[in-house]
Amino acid sequence: MTDKTSGKRPRKLRPATQLVHGGTLRSQFGEMSEAIFLTQGYAYDSAEMAERRFTGEDPGFQYSRFSNPTVAMFEERMRLLEGAEDVRACATGMAAVTASIVGYLSAGQHIVAAKAMFGSCRYIVEDLCPRFGIEFTLVDGRNLDEWKKAVRPNTKAFFFETPSNPTLEIIDIAAVSKIAHAAGAIVIVDNVFATPMLQKPLEHGADVVVYSATKHVDGQGRCLGGVVLSSKEIIKKHYHDWLRQTGPALSPFNAWVMLKSLETLPIRVAAQCATAEKIAKHLLTKKHIAKVLYCGLPDHPQADIIKRQMTGGGQVVTFVLDGDKAAAFRFQNALQVIKISNNLGDAKSIITHPATTTHQRLKPEARAEIGVGDGMMRVSVGLEAFEDLAEDIDEAMEAAFPGS
Repeated sequence: MTDKTSGKRPRKLRPATQLVHGGTLRSQFGEMSEAIFLTQGYAYDSAEMAERRFTGEDPGFQYSRFSNPTVAMFEERMRLLEGAEDVRACATGMAAVTASIVGYLSAGQHIVAAKAMFGSCRYIVEDLCPRFGIEFTLVDGRNLDEWKKAVRPNTKAFFFETPSNPTLEIIDIAAVSKIAHAAGAIVIVDNVFATPMLQKPLEHGADVVVYSATKHVDGQGRCLGGVVLSSKEIIKKHYHDWLRQTGPALSPFNAWVMLKSLETLPIRVAAQCATAEKIAKHLLTKKHIAKVLYCGLPDHPQADIIKRQMTGGGQVVTFVLDGDKAAAFRFQNALQVIKISNNLGDAKSIITHPATTTHQRLKPEARAEIGVGDGMMRVSVGLEAFEDLAEDIDEAMEAAFPGS
């Protein structure tokens, strides 16, 4: 526990307890619910104190673009959950991804990234990095030989999602990290789909972990946020000044919302995983389903790696309709409980058609290369009753393929 006002010796707590108590900073009023310090600046007792704050001799707060008590509580709670040495919160998940890549690399350096990833992440690697003189190579993240062959003398970072969005490809974190470290590169893992409840990339050799806290951390579709976690050395050398000076600061209000959400993260993720597995198995029984992908199914192509590095199947189910875009649209439009949206990790179940939303900016050949076709659907399973979701899917199937 890190309640700075208790005066008691802290002891190691389990994750569920850390997510209720970790990082708590109480004011003189002794509030039970964490306070929202909705302030831009901070008053100093003297000019000398102000100077010490800016030189770093005094560790207090200076300006909420740099740090804030509510944000600091959120950061510490995420650090404890992940088991990282240091952490910085950001305004969005993509701010975290951008900082983790562009904040680390310099002109003339090279990054290797897995092809199967969120469309905005590919934009950072393919479009933004070259504008700053950073070279890139995309590989099939499942193929260790491709990672090895992509390494150049100037390679300084590997980046990938596991599971990937939306194809749920699994990358062997330990094996890829070994290749990267032999080349003098760091490994950056986007761990959004697994959440820190199901996978700890740092324990498998990764150097940096990023999250869109907008997803499962908030978990109720309210606020944007992001997190970068790493060693003290990497945060201080590469990310501290980048985030401080460029300003992608997390709002104190958003940090407070996410602090409260973290209290229920283990319960929500466990319930969503249980229902997601039932949904995946239900889809397997349906006609006109060409493929079902779920990390909790024994026939997942990388089931052996999942067993080594994940503790659950997650709450995302991806399936492919045996039909065209029109059939996919009919399916979506017939749903009543499951909502059409491009978010995930929500308490409400959400369906996404990646080819026309999250991955629409990719060229058709790029989508085909990673397996994103017109029949592919991604379902983020929420907290509704399984029976209601199953009935919703059954009715949508009838609408998608009338008379069959």
